[in-house]
Amino acid sequence: MDEPGAPPPAPAASALAPAPARTARSRRLAAVLGVGGTLTALAQMSIVPLLPTLPRLTGASVSDVSWLLTATLLVGAVVTPLFGRAGDIFGKRRLLLIALATLTVGSLLCAVTSQLWLLIVGRGLQGACLAVVPLSISILRDELPPERVGGAVAMMSATVGIGAGLGVPFAAMIIQFADWHVLFWVTAALGFADLVAAWLIVRESPVRSPARFDVPGAIGLAAGLLCLLLALSKAAAWGLTSMRLAGALIAAVVILTGWARWQLRATDPLVDLRLARRRAVLTPNLAALLVGFSFYANSLSTAQLVQIPRDTGYGLGLSVLASGLCLLPGGVAMVLLSPLAARITARRGPRVTLLAGTATLVAGYAVRMATLGSIPTIIAGATVVAVGTALAYSAMPMLTMQAVPRTQTAAANGLNVLLRMVGQALCSAGVAAVLGHLTAPSTHGPQPTLGAFRVVFAVAGLAAALAVLAAGLVPRASADGRRGARHRLALSVRLRPRGVAGAAAGCLYGADGLPQPLAPVVTAVPTAPAVTTSPAVTTTRR
Repeated sequence: MDEPGAPPPAPAASALAPAPARTARSRRLAAVLGVGGTLTALAQMSIVPLLPTLPRLTGASVSDVSWLLTATLLVGAVVTPLFGRAGDIFGKRRLLLIALATLTVGSLLCAVTSQLWLLIVGRGLQGACLAVVPLSISILRDELPPERVGGAVAMMSATVGIGAGLGVPFAAMIIQFADWHVLFWVTAALGFADLVAAWLIVRESPVRSPARFDVPGAIGLAAGLLCLLLALSKAAAWGLTSMRLAGALIAAVVILTGWARWQLRATDPLVDLRLARRRAVLTPNLAALLVGFSFYANSLSTAQLVQIPRDTGYGLGLSVLASGLCLLPGGVAMVLLSPLAARITARRGPRVTLLAGTATLVAGYAVRMATLGSIPTIIAGATVVAVGTALAYSAMPMLTMQAVPRTQTAAANGLNVLLRMVGQALCSAGVAAVLGHLTAPSTHGPQPTLGAFRVVFAVAGLAAALAVLAAGLVPRASADGRRGARHRLALSVRLRPRGVAGAAAGCLYGADGLPQPLAPVVTAVPTAPAVTTSPAVTTTRR
């Protein structure tokens, strides 16, 4: 999707190395970035088992302690699109290292203090690491051989769910057997180790966008997102009739409307809204919002459901550690299914993978609504939801990458991740409102009713059903036709790098060995064959 007539991007350094060295380096690169993605979700979710005891440990109120979650969400939502665009302009490796360094510093600050305001600052710094995933996906596209891009991106996308599935039991185990500060010491050590590994292994990509960073756009987006997500995350605590909630929502609408008008006029916008509103980009982003909502409901509700006291008549009364372990099979399933998701994408295209994932989410919540009485069935339902999430998350970056110019990969994936986070914020507010209002008395105080959990699962299933519709609206020809052919040829290049397959792949891949994005996204000409004639073909034939 580079501009017609523009010179092809320089080959990645890894593409110039001998094949064995290139393969070894590709594996190291994917491993380092995958660890960073897992740490991102781990840092985000590991605080959850600690929240019930933090008021006692810090001497703060429950509402004040909730800022430890809110701060991470707010900072991550603001930083993710900004780092994505800055990475496209100034270098993705540089911004990746900054994100990992910020995670390490934030973890260290939380490890050495019990003061709530310092913990909130540290958690805010940890939130900057949420930009690691879109930056890493962009680096993988630029640096890996084409036959490895699909599998690596699928694994990178799955790290979000893997970290979420492993984060809760990991944190619960540390909290049960050691001082709670150890949780942050471990996160800091892992973050520093991955920072050093990224410094040594990740090379700066030659693919950049020759543009100025849109400072007014960054300020407007940051202010609008802060108001919006603050309102969503505090809706349950403030109340739906609160003036603070209304003021925050009105401010968000006004600021984001002005920001959108600025983006449409800016020469080098922070977010290319003209590109983002095209169907090939808009539908995966809409699916990201809905899947983020649906998946987060699974993580939030499962741990609470199994910890409900037995005297309610339906509770299982499990410990924090046991409740965290209920999510572990889902995390393992996401790891195991990443290669399968890449194969489905290679054979059928990412649109089919997204449809399969969202349909599996619907099935998972149908199972969850019908089986709330025993641990095996609860784990089974949660695992089915995790499987659907793994398939959906692996497809969305591929759809995004193939619908935007190479020079906007990090920014576009950052927007996709941002919408997942907005979906999670909506889910968090909704789950808190439902479980907080539909309660029944017990000897341990008011507890959510069984009907409250059924409402949560029903709403999450509805969001998944809407995600199926969004996946069905992804353009079939652009998503499954030539894109699926590219993926299949990419896999064949690994087996037959010369001869007919190599020549055919040469017509579909540029001189740097990476897929050429589709022309229909940058031109209004409806007939694709007339557009696909030259830059990719002439570049390769040369």
